[in-house]
Amino acid sequence: MSAGGRVPGRRVLVTGASGGIGAAIAHAFAALGDRVAVHYSSNRARAEAVLADLPGDGHVLAGADLADTAAIPPLVDAVVAGLGGIDVLVNNAAALDPPHPPATTGYDDWVAAWQRMTAVNLVAPAALAHQVAAVMIRQGNGGRVVNTGSRGAFRGEPDHPAYGATKAGLHALGQSLAVALAPHGIAVSSIAPGFVATDGVAGRLAGPAGQAIRAQSPFDRVATPEEVAAAVVYLASGPALWASGAVLDLNGASYLRT
Repeated sequence: MSAGGRVPGRRVLVTGASGGIGAAIAHAFAALGDRVAVHYSSNRARAEAVLADLPGDGHVLAGADLADTAAIPPLVDAVVAGLGGIDVLVNNAAALDPPHPPATTGYDDWVAAWQRMTAVNLVAPAALAHQVAAVMIRQGNGGRVVNTGSRGAFRGEPDHPAYGATKAGLHALGQSLAVALAPHGIAVSSIAPGFVATDGVAGRLAGPAGQAIRAQSPFDRVATPEEVAAAVVYLASGPALWASGAVLDLNGASYLRT
């Protein structure tokens, strides 16, 4: 183990890495000398661009629709074949469907939103953790699982209730796995970001609501993807073993839990 407790040359699977937070996480690990599997769901061209931009070599591309649980074991097998194993899993991929406030959303749309977000935001991370944990246990060197949750799990998401609920479930999943996998040397933790400046929300930040969003934090801004990535890298480090089970708030004091 190197200075600072970081294991050099780790093999890292980052889901939802074709842009935004996931791309920043992939880049942060690659910059440390780790080899990264860049997962994408549908946008292969964008994932290829992220892959080409990563420092170092030995990185691989990994495509799969995480809403399809049958696609997850082959995805893990492909990553193991490409990287030679998996030491870190970052469950970053997430679905955020159109707004679905209960009072104004039709029943069919309401159910569809819950089904989609439960599949991608909760069932898929659970399935991935199951498959990757089996790999880590066979390897015998422990490992790290870091889940990308959300501030919305705690403060509520009235226009996106399925998103908030599935992220709360993801936090709870991480804590259950932290206890269950500790005997195997696998630490599991989660981050709970607030608003993050990504291409997908650039329009909202530039529009009339942008200043109100920034004003949620006393720093009068939103997070950068790189700030979120730095927290993930820490939680995947050697010294962060004792943070297993934690949910780390990353919201610039925009929402304070008690």
